Amino acid sequence: MNIRHFALIEFTMCLSILSGSSTIAAAGPSDVPLVPRKAFFGNPEKARVRLSHDGKRLAFVAPVEGVLNVWVSPDDDPAKAKPVTFDKHRGVMNYSWAYTSKHILYTQDKNGDEDDHVYCIHLDSGEIKDLTPFPKIKAEIDTASERFPDEILIGINNRDPRFHDLYRVNIVTGERKLLRQNPGLAGFMADDDYRVRFAVNFTPDAGQELLKPAAGDKWQPYIKIGPLDAMTTHFAGFDKTGDKLYLLDSRDRNTAALAYIDLKTDKEQAIADDKRADISGLLAHPTEKTVQAVSFTYARTEWKILDNAVKPDFDYLKTVADGELQITGRTLDDKRWTVAFLMDDGPVRFYLYDRQSERKAKFLFTSDSQLEKLPLVKMRPEIIKTRDGLDLVSYLSLPKWADTDGDGKPSQPLPMILNVHGGPWARDDWGYDPEHQLLANRGYAVLSVNYRGSTGFGKDFLNAARQQWAGKMHEDLIDAVNWAVEQKIALKEKIAIMGGSYGGYATLVGMTLTPDTFACGVDIVGPSSLITLMENPPEYWYSFMPIMKAHVGDWETPEGRKFLESRSPLFFVDKIKRPLLIGQGANDPRVKKAEADQIVKAMTAKKIPVTYALFNDEGHGFARPENRFAFYAITEAFLAKSLGGRYESIGDAFKSADFSIPSGTDEVPGLAAALKDK
Repeated sequence: MNIRHFALIEFTMCLSILSGSSTIAAAGPSDVPLVPRKAFFGNPEKARVRLSHDGKRLAFVAPVEGVLNVWVSPDDDPAKAKPVTFDKHRGVMNYSWAYTSKHILYTQDKNGDEDDHVYCIHLDSGEIKDLTPFPKIKAEIDTASERFPDEILIGINNRDPRFHDLYRVNIVTGERKLLRQNPGLAGFMADDDYRVRFAVNFTPDAGQELLKPAAGDKWQPYIKIGPLDAMTTHFAGFDKTGDKLYLLDSRDRNTAALAYIDLKTDKEQAIADDKRADISGLLAHPTEKTVQAVSFTYARTEWKILDNAVKPDFDYLKTVADGELQITGRTLDDKRWTVAFLMDDGPVRFYLYDRQSERKAKFLFTSDSQLEKLPLVKMRPEIIKTRDGLDLVSYLSLPKWADTDGDGKPSQPLPMILNVHGGPWARDDWGYDPEHQLLANRGYAVLSVNYRGSTGFGKDFLNAARQQWAGKMHEDLIDAVNWAVEQKIALKEKIAIMGGSYGGYATLVGMTLTPDTFACGVDIVGPSSLITLMENPPEYWYSFMPIMKAHVGDWETPEGRKFLESRSPLFFVDKIKRPLLIGQGANDPRVKKAEADQIVKAMTAKKIPVTYALFNDEGHGFARPENRFAFYAITEAFLAKSLGGRYESIGDAFKSADFSIPSGTDEVPGLAAALKDK
């Protein structure tokens, strides 16, 4: 864990137009064309732009024969870039520059199974080396330091799949040296000299502990954090001297503030806070490691400058482009930055920023130039009150033709999609969202809601969701639906619920516990039983399970199991009245395939129709564009049948997708015929 993990904030998009004609199944407003779904769910043209630490090379992600790979140019001219990885299936997205500036590191699994390995590319020779050549592991880059450019620290769980031992690895030779064996902890904290200074663990009561080394390879408590602060207090790394420990701290307050602990005196000093939102990002100097700016995200992201040395930079960058600013990388000499501007109705814009003398930002490219030609819509923040007085930060998108006077409300109520984010310990943000754009283009209002339990809004908001899965968390979604109806945004009888992971679970809850509210539902990798979910987590979740027990429920006692059963859609399938579509990855290690299988089996036994799309080479979500094309082709036809929106016919959307439909082929317009063609 290192503060630079927070400093290099970045945005990843997976969208581009692919060539090819589309067959339109239903006409829409004559002035707004039906945008092909491939425009929203294909690969980006370019993404994740980063300069090497010495500033002599530029890297980014772009397709090679339709699959995302890392490209590198010999200088800062992207036109000279050539691919350095050559994956032909799922693509490479997560990469970073080594401090040698001659090597690139990246992680990759197989077909979504989260068997993650860390690889190193030698840019001069082209050699790609697996630094973690062990079967069935989830390796993690823990720390990288400019003081040891040829070495990094990697957490590897090959000895015990529950715990990551810490290794010091030479990226050139591949040599590994065990630095710390993990006795049963959530993780370690090393400084830039690769000294393991602390360890972090969760306690049985769902609290958190920061531990320091003691004699005999033991650990003793240094800081104890109670259960109500454990999810909103995090340790962020050290300054250059190693004498200051940065943390985001919600203790004795609601929102998480940036603070540091002077390790010589053990005294804590607060640096920055916001009453509405937790710290959402840090900008730290690349070598001094002092925090120079912080961001807060309530409805939109705002930056607060802590170091006047970067104030002129922020002042200048505000003039470069509209959108939300992100600093994605800095050279070690801090003379040049890579920056990105996020839009809600267009692609990300990437720049190379020269801080010297005159200050100049050189435009590089957008994530997808074709998006600029499309009739995209704005995303409008809304604050919705719950029945018990909480504020839900939400985001609304409307069809291009619906808001004739520009007041953010449609001229008349529309069919609506309630799009529920996963996690639940995550959040929705303002910005370009391919699902919002697709669904708005099809004629729907789209509403995303940060229900209680979403992160970023303080510990009170997060803890208000403790053991409220299918309880008050769902009531928040119902309150948002009622708000949309009262505001004349949504047609009461034509509202769908849709989401992935927790959002998929929320969909199943909506279809079972409030069956008259939603006209249909789309569940993507959502758990159907909280009991089987909790009994079958990935092994590397072991340290985190006290949090799951406290926030979701106790699967190990009769009373707890009875409670979890009362919050599990699997046990209420007989209440389902409306059409349901389920999408699942066969290799999902988090929400396993059995979660979808068991509810489909229960519905089939009761002769309740359900359409089930099973993707054979996916995990927790759909990474391959070909699979996304297939799933969203099914989804938009499914929604149109229940809500009456327009849709693009399935056509050739199944080409190169790897999936089957075990149930419900006849429930989606055009699905049976498209499967025969496939």
